[in-house]
Amino acid sequence: MRDGRATDGGQPTASTGASAGSPDAESTDDAGNAGRAAVAAAWQDLVVVATRELRTVTRTPALVAISIGFAASVFGVAWAGTGAGGGFVPLTLDLLTFVEVLVPLLSVAFGYRSILGDRRTGELDVLRTFDVHRVAYVGGVYLGRALALVTLVVASLLGVGLLVPFFTADLPTFLAINEAVDSEVRYVRFVVLSAVFTLVVLAATVAISAATRTLRAALALAVALVLALVLGFDTALVAGLAGGAISDGGLAVLVAGSPNSAYRGLVLSAAVGVVGGTDVAAGTPVVNLVGLATWWLLSISVAVWRVWPVVERSE
Repeated sequence: MRDGRATDGGQPTASTGASAGSPDAESTDDAGNAGRAAVAAAWQDLVVVATRELRTVTRTPALVAISIGFAASVFGVAWAGTGAGGGFVPLTLDLLTFVEVLVPLLSVAFGYRSILGDRRTGELDVLRTFDVHRVAYVGGVYLGRALALVTLVVASLLGVGLLVPFFTADLPTFLAINEAVDSEVRYVRFVVLSAVFTLVVLAATVAISAATRTLRAALALAVALVLALVLGFDTALVAGLAGGAISDGGLAVLVAGSPNSAYRGLVLSAAVGVVGGTDVAAGTPVVNLVGLATWWLLSISVAVWRVWPVVERSE
């Protein structure tokens, strides 16, 4: 090495300097800079859209009222059941079904008009004239709504959990047989899994908003989604098992196909674990995680695909 240049047989080579100044190298650099600039612009658009969505949620009286009602309901369920007075595991079991039912309803309220509203007001067409990338727009809408909704769910559940140390009886219930079983770590797992479940269902709702053209169609599909999540999938599984159409070997995969069932299985295995001294059989955790991830990915993909269709005017 001499003067920072490679040598060949004691003579400096000119290949490095030639390649650095060649047209191919310059075009590669230009392409790289253009790619980085495009990514930076897309990220900036995403943040702007997410900020707008977050502001819209906080300034919508109906959504604020729904949020207050949800938080009050969480505390009410905990107070009425074994709840905070029984320990973390009893509280988790009290809230599990409640979250399964209320989170899809909340997701519909927060997300079914998210993209459709912009399409009906013409804002979607305006955004297209500014060359906003579809991924940045959908990502911003989803991120803004998700921040508001997940914050609501997590804050409500954690708020109830903070009451457990103050109201737990001296003698644990039959559910909480020891401190290792009933611990705040298990409850934190429940809260985290509830946040993941919320993100998945919200993604499905945003996909509906992107795919529909009228409020009637969006609301109909959103209601159908809630009914399918809360009742449809589980009813079909029970009917299939009772009729012998579903084998034990295929049950774990089918359970993971429903976000509610996959979420329930993860909570029972990771956050509850043991009830009455017996391990809870709740499917395969890895398969359930894959099921939730598949629902999320497909939903976001549908939203990105359908957000820039041929412009149509809804009634």
